[in-house]
Amino acid sequence: MPQKLVKNIAGVERWWQRLWNNTGLAVSAVISSSSEGRVENSNRARDHLANERTFLAWVRTSVAIVVFGFAIGRFAIALRQLAKFQGQVARTTGLSVWMGMISILAGVVMVVAGLMRYRKTRTQLDEGKFEPAGFIVDLVTILTVLFGLALAGYLVYVEKSLG
Repeated sequence: MPQKLVKNIAGVERWWQRLWNNTGLAVSAVISSSSEGRVENSNRARDHLANERTFLAWVRTSVAIVVFGFAIGRFAIALRQLAKFQGQVARTTGLSVWMGMISILAGVVMVVAGLMRYRKTRTQLDEGKFEPAGFIVDLVTILTVLFGLALAGYLVYVEKSLG
């Protein structure tokens, strides 16, 4: 192959890798970088792909929490509007709207925490010194338990006040 064609192919391959990996690192196990026969570390690629899947799980969970919070808040508002429509005295929404807002904010904070964790893990993998998550897992667990208990307590409170 002519030398100029080989350089152009290598340039296109580097551009393609930067397109899919915004850091410009060569993590592709499919595209070889040149005819030199360099072998990529498949464990490194596997680790980065696992990191990306974990981040996407954070995003999926965060979206679910945001939607759940919106549903909590919107349902309380809808019930108040229904009462007005039926000519009844409009009661306050109680804590439902606030719990919905807390849930929405928790989802936003969670996706930001997931992004920070993703970037930290990516850096650690690149440096070859990965450290598993510690405090963030404990924090998310504690906050989820507290929020669940608050929702359960609120449901008991609403049931007793209506009944």
